Amino acid sequence: MIILGLTGSIGMGKSTVARMFAEEGAPSFNSDDAVHALYAPGGAAVAPVSAAFPGVLADGGINRTALSKQVVDDTAALKRLEAIVHPLVAQAQQDFLAAQRAKGVKAVVLDIPLLFETGAEKRVDKVVVVSAPEEIQRGRVLARPGMTVEKFEQLLARQTPDAEKRERADFVIDTGCDIGATRSQVRAVLDALSEQD
Repeated sequence: MIILGLTGSIGMGKSTVARMFAEEGAPSFNSDDAVHALYAPGGAAVAPVSAAFPGVLADGGINRTALSKQVVDDTAALKRLEAIVHPLVAQAQQDFLAAQRAKGVKAVVLDIPLLFETGAEKRVDKVVVVSAPEEIQRGRVLARPGMTVEKFEQLLARQTPDAEKRERADFVIDTGCDIGATRSQVRAVLDALSEQD
């Protein structure tokens, strides 16, 4: 089974591309979705996170807004949270990979926003970078509710520059085109991988 690491800066269309890979037969694991599940009532993170951060438990799950307020400007608190959540996400990812391997799936996608920033490229077979022209990216992000130019620039500053990601990628999918052209690029990646088998 080939493990693809999917990454791309904010507003590049990564979620759309991950969905296309899944529709083409390469299921995708999304860390953000895994965290949502861990924070939901009955999730494995609920007890340890609510014990470490009093006041974040609501309706049997973690209130992400309340939690965010406790960690946003506190590096030590954020590190405490990551120490609880990261191993649980890693376990969820391993469970996903084992389940897909058991089904005989040929390729899977790990959707990892900070793939290069966290060294995760070492844990995947190939890296796919989703990219778009800067003006398209900017337009997409600034159209999001509550987004400001300042917030956008802060987010970008924490991410590896797009040009560097493209250089380090095995495959680049350009989402600055229509949806059909993007889907064709997804299919081309999977075709290239099946030829390498």
